[in-house]
Amino acid sequence: MTVTTVRQRRRLPLVLRNRAFGAVWLGQVLTQAAVRMFQVGVSWWLVAYAVGAGRGLASGLFMAVSTLPAVALAPVVARAVSRLAHRSVLRTAAATAGAAVLLLALVAYGGAPPTVAAYAATLVLASCQAFFDPCLTTSVPELVDDEDIEAATGFELSTQSLASLGGALLGALIVDEAGMTGLAAGCAAAYLAAALLVTTVRFRPAVAQEPQEPQDGAESGAGAARGLREVLAGLPAIRKILVCFAAANLFTTAVFVVIPLYTKSELGGGGSTVALLEAGLGTGTLLGSVTGARVPGRPTRLGAGLLAVMAAAFALAGLVAGRLVLAGCLVVAGWCVGVIGVRFVALFQRLVPPADKPGFFAVMQAVLGASFPVASLLFGLLGDHLPARTLCLVQAAGLVPAAIALALLREPGADDRERGPADVDRQPHPSDPSPEFVATGGER
Repeated sequence: MTVTTVRQRRRLPLVLRNRAFGAVWLGQVLTQAAVRMFQVGVSWWLVAYAVGAGRGLASGLFMAVSTLPAVALAPVVARAVSRLAHRSVLRTAAATAGAAVLLLALVAYGGAPPTVAAYAATLVLASCQAFFDPCLTTSVPELVDDEDIEAATGFELSTQSLASLGGALLGALIVDEAGMTGLAAGCAAAYLAAALLVTTVRFRPAVAQEPQEPQDGAESGAGAARGLREVLAGLPAIRKILVCFAAANLFTTAVFVVIPLYTKSELGGGGSTVALLEAGLGTGTLLGSVTGARVPGRPTRLGAGLLAVMAAAFALAGLVAGRLVLAGCLVVAGWCVGVIGVRFVALFQRLVPPADKPGFFAVMQAVLGASFPVASLLFGLLGDHLPARTLCLVQAAGLVPAAIALALLREPGADDRERGPADVDRQPHPSDPSPEFVATGGER
C-alpha cells in the first residue's frame, strides 16, 4: 500500500476505514435507538390505549422498571465485562433483547398484549442494554488502533444521543400506526441485526498494561480500589454538588412521565405530538452539549442559574397550555441539561484524582441514576390525582431549593485538589463520560 493510499484512508471517518469498529458502532446505534423507541412507544401505548384509570401509575411504573437495571446490575455488569469475552457479552445481550421483543410481537399479533408482558419485555431490554453499552466502551481498544482510541470514544458518545433521539421520535408514531405489534417487531429487527453485526467482527486480544511503579508522593495501587465514600471524604465540595444534583434529578427526570400525560390530557394530541415534544427535549440537550463549553461562568453559579432557568421553563409549561409552548420549554430545559452535563463532567475530571476516576464515575452514575425510578413512580402516582400542568409546576417548585443550595456552595478550588492554572478552563475530553449523565442520572 502506497503512502498516498494510507493518507487517503486516514482522512476517511473512523467507521469507514475500520470495518470492525464500524460494525460494532452500528450495532450500538441500533440498540440505543431500539431501547428508546420501545420506552417512548410503550409509555404512550399505556397512556393512550391500554390503561384507563391509573394511567399515571402505569406509565411511571413502566419508566421505573426501564431504568432500574442500570442501577441494580452495576456490580454484576462490571464483573461480567472484566471476566468474559467482550464479543460474547455484546452478542448475547443483543440477541436476548431481540428474542424478548420478538416474543412480545408474537403475543401482540393475536390481540392487545397484557401490560405485564410490556413490563417484562422492558425489564429484559434494559438489563441487556446495561451490559451492552459499558461492554462496548470497554472493548474499544480491541477494535481500533491505539492512535484512534480517543476518536472512537468521542464518536461513540456523540452518536448515542442522536440514536436515542431518533428512537424517541419513532416510538409513539409507530404505536399509532402499527400498534404494539409493529413497535415490538421493529425493536426485534434492530436488536437481532445488532447481534448479527457483532458476530461478524473479530475482536483483537486486549493488551495488558504493565503495572506502573508509584512515583514519590503518589498513591499506591490500593488507592485505585477505594470506594466512592472514601474518595468523596476528601472532596467535600464535590460531595455537596452531587447531593444538589441528586435532589434536582427527582424533578428533571420526571419529564419522561409528564410528556405522555400532558399530551393526552392537556393537548389531546397523538403520537405525532409526543414525537414533537421528545424532539424538542432531545434537540435542546444536543445543543447544550455542543455549546456548553463556551457558556461563561463558574460551575456552581452557572449550574444554579441553569436550574433556575429550567424551573422557569417548567413553570411556563404549567401556566400556559400549548403544543408549541411546551415544545419550546422542553428545548430550553434540554439545553440547560446539556450545558450542566458538560461543565460539571469537566469539573469532576479536574478535581477527582486520576486513580479514583474509574470507580468514581461508575458509582456516581449509579447513585444519580437511582433517582430516576423514584421520580417515575412518584410523578406517576401524582399524575393520577393532579393535572399534568400542575405536575409541571411541581417540577418547577422542586428545582428552586436545589438551585439555591447549589448557588450557596463554595466554588471548588485548589484546596480540593492540587492543580495548575491550566486546569481551570480545561474542557471535556472526548473520552470523558457522556455529557448528559450528570444532570440526568445516565438516562439516554
